[in-house]
Amino acid sequence: MVSEHDSISERRRMMESAFVRRFGGAPTVWTRAPGRVDLMGSHTDYNEGFVLTMSIDRDTWIAARPRTTGRVAIYSMNLEGGSVFPLDNIDHDDTHPWTNYVRGVAKILSDLGYELTGFDGMVHSTVPFGSGLSSSAAIEMATAVMFRRLGDFNLDPVSMALVGQRAENDFVGMNCGILDQYSSALGQEATAILLDCRHLNHQTASIPPGVAVVICDTKAHRELTGSEYGERRAQCEEGVHILQQFYPDISALRDVSSEQLSAHAESLPPVVERRCRFIIQENQRVLDLARALSENDRPRMGRLMSESFAGARDLYEIVVPEMEAMMDAISAAPGFIGGRGAGAGFGGCLVALVDAARTDEFIASASESYPQKTGLRPDIYPVRAAAGAGNLDF
Repeated sequence: MVSEHDSISERRRMMESAFVRRFGGAPTVWTRAPGRVDLMGSHTDYNEGFVLTMSIDRDTWIAARPRTTGRVAIYSMNLEGGSVFPLDNIDHDDTHPWTNYVRGVAKILSDLGYELTGFDGMVHSTVPFGSGLSSSAAIEMATAVMFRRLGDFNLDPVSMALVGQRAENDFVGMNCGILDQYSSALGQEATAILLDCRHLNHQTASIPPGVAVVICDTKAHRELTGSEYGERRAQCEEGVHILQQFYPDISALRDVSSEQLSAHAESLPPVVERRCRFIIQENQRVLDLARALSENDRPRMGRLMSESFAGARDLYEIVVPEMEAMMDAISAAPGFIGGRGAGAGFGGCLVALVDAARTDEFIASASESYPQKTGLRPDIYPVRAAAGAGNLDF
């Protein structure tokens, strides 16, 4: 069996070899940032609510060597191509769009007045792309740490998360909330975090002993710069605007109770009412699941996750057939405690809580039954809570 140390060493050697082939010399600076999984809280972040999130031991590394020319050359071992861009005139790359996450971070940092140092960089990620585990936030945060280290400037983790969010909103064109970047920047080992998306702070939320967190990747690819994500956000904002006629003090769905929504449900278009109802219920489920975890109440964990999946399917309409097939597969698997969609939906991953002693049985069962329904081969694996973005010092 390969140890974690051996795996890290092999990954480092692999990246060094690729770097030397590309740039003709060895890298001198390394950074990393993790992906994340939300245990509860779909779409609550841009509604200024709560999310129960966990940074995971799937991460993005950047190996780099500083340049004196004021340019960045960035390439990936996972995706084809790369690009070179000047730091004094940062534009989009439509040929290799993955580089826009790097470019966007550079653009926002530059606009904020930070002095940036160019670099040659090689990226390698173990965060699966298009799966709802925040591969984009991981490269954004690893990039921000790299610029911070090379430029020797101060940038606290919350500010770094906000830079990544702005890069995605203003440069990439994805109107996301703060969840992904905050999780990647401020995640902690051995614990989940209960994130308050309005006040940008968090509390820790322990995973009970004997409970494993398992990622269940449907392999149904998702693309969230399309209309669906923006449409859901706009519908929530429309609901807030209408409800402000009755409750002038509210500024987001976080401020609205289920009773307030029910009292004025007929004033909202039916689809808007459904979207709002899901967010309000989901926000409460975040707090309830954090409590259930702290009390190791497995039946309640299961009920809350099932309610979240049903609401995402029936009210928010972000569940696709492959996600339903995966839910059927994992619900019938040994050791299953609860499961729900991870990320923004429309494909990607489910997250399951599983009796740790039966993790292998769970994975084997779900991996066998899911392809029978979809023809797709899933990727199902346990994850651990990992530290947030930072330097890699070997």
